[in-house]
Amino acid sequence: MDRQAWIAVTVCILGLIGWQIYTLQHPRPLPARVAVSPTPGASATAGATPATEAEATPPPNEPPPTPTPAAFVEKTAMLRNDDLELLLTNRGGGIAEAVLPKHKGENDQPLRLNARDRVPIGAIIERPATPALEEFAVVAGGKGSVQFERALPNRVTLRKKFTLSAPPNEKDNYVAELEVDFQNNGDATYNNPGYFVALGTAAPIHRNDLANYTRATWCIDGKAKYVDVSSFAAQTYPIVGIQKRAAEQYHSEPLANAEWLGVSNQFFVTLVTPLTTKATSVWATRFEDGMTNNGVPEYGIDSAMGMPGFQLQPGKTETLQFQLYVGPKLYHRLAQLTHDEAEIMDFGIWKLVSQTLLNLMNFLHSFLHNYAVAILVLTALVRLVLWPIQTKSMKSMRQMSALGPKMQELKEKYKDDPTKMNAEVMKMYKEYGINPVSGCLPMFIQIPIFFGLFTMLRQAVELRNSSFLWVRDLSQPDTVAHLPFLGWPLNILPLLMAGTQLWLMRLTPKSGDATQQKVMMFMPLIFVVFCYNFAAALALYYTTQNLFMILQTYQNRKQPLPKLEKVNQPPKRKGKGRP
Repeated sequence: MDRQAWIAVTVCILGLIGWQIYTLQHPRPLPARVAVSPTPGASATAGATPATEAEATPPPNEPPPTPTPAAFVEKTAMLRNDDLELLLTNRGGGIAEAVLPKHKGENDQPLRLNARDRVPIGAIIERPATPALEEFAVVAGGKGSVQFERALPNRVTLRKKFTLSAPPNEKDNYVAELEVDFQNNGDATYNNPGYFVALGTAAPIHRNDLANYTRATWCIDGKAKYVDVSSFAAQTYPIVGIQKRAAEQYHSEPLANAEWLGVSNQFFVTLVTPLTTKATSVWATRFEDGMTNNGVPEYGIDSAMGMPGFQLQPGKTETLQFQLYVGPKLYHRLAQLTHDEAEIMDFGIWKLVSQTLLNLMNFLHSFLHNYAVAILVLTALVRLVLWPIQTKSMKSMRQMSALGPKMQELKEKYKDDPTKMNAEVMKMYKEYGINPVSGCLPMFIQIPIFFGLFTMLRQAVELRNSSFLWVRDLSQPDTVAHLPFLGWPLNILPLLMAGTQLWLMRLTPKSGDATQQKVMMFMPLIFVVFCYNFAAALALYYTTQNLFMILQTYQNRKQPLPKLEKVNQPPKRKGKGRP
């Protein structure tokens, strides 16, 4: 591929990278606020803990008052297996905190999900904006389970049973079950107009985690939709600075047949799947979760699912089943679940490529036992597959380079007639049997591979805390130091990537256009600007790929220079009926 083609393809790649970054930082506008109405014809039982009204969102700045529950002593219980520990609380009868002992957070401590000072996962609440967390009694739940119970007015009992199993010889056990029973022990019909089930909270774990992956997500008909923490901020039109949407405190939206709902950050997720009755709405808000080193607020997200109301006759019980997944975004584990939970990965248009590369990387890791080495081998496999195509491309490039003097003659001869010049150039290519497009083919094949890997590595939790040489975490930039006085991070791999790319471009046959040559010299710098703070795994892949291409270029240079020989054109076939 000549340098002009390199410029075009590189600009396309940078444009796609920029578009992905822009879409992450400028999410789709929130839909208009819609109040989710209670179930028609239903009326709440006075004083019941479940919702007395099913508004998904109160007025933005004036949430309705919620009665403050009487003070009580918090009691906790623990469910655990080798992969997950659930700390349950009688404050609302839910999961106060989830601990992942095999995953490390900051300071090498076991990772903790859900903010303990907010609403527990699985709590049944009336108004998400101003939740009242009543006291539940902890009763015997049997092995591997904890049961909460609370007496509601009019002799209605609310029971909640959490179960965490650990099947033998199975790994990645992050699934728990929640069973909710409303039992009517009274003499009158119990009318429940609807209620909310808390999904918990999510927030960035590491200061370099991408904040726009902190989301409330839901799935309908196999397609995931979300709002992230930036969705609540005011948005303006670029350049002109005119505001197109004011800041919002809450988001609410009616849903139809939602398969699951959840909250997530870049690498971890809490998913709640209603198994017996589908959710009818989603509610979300963001909250401040600390400050960055530059004094910029960091945000977490809090969410809840709205459930439909029901009527319960005396002596009857309404039983609801929920499945919970609380853990890392492991694609192979999420794909084993049966309600499209793997859609939380959000691979976008590169879904097929990302899934294939992720599965192949994990397969290589299963016997290499190092993700960096797995990425190196994955890169080698990709380059070996592309080797024949790349060799043919390089041969075409050398032929086109040999045609340089003839090309310059045509440009001088037809400089005042571009149409004629292009026609003569194509005629010359045809005479010498050169296909100008073949030089671009390998690069266009690599575009989906590059972006599939780019998207996959952004969410590959497997890379967290995976080390290689000086790299301590492949999911983060490989910062080895900070520049004195400036405080800028010094990342080695992006610099190596730029160096190998510059080396490769110097080996590319030069065009006669001095402007193009200057532009090509700046391309590695542009790549560094875009990729400097990306995951080290991505820079490792691209650096290794450049080294393979450099090796192949040197090997092809050892081949004899192609001879410029005109090919015999097939004779034109005469039309029918002509002598």
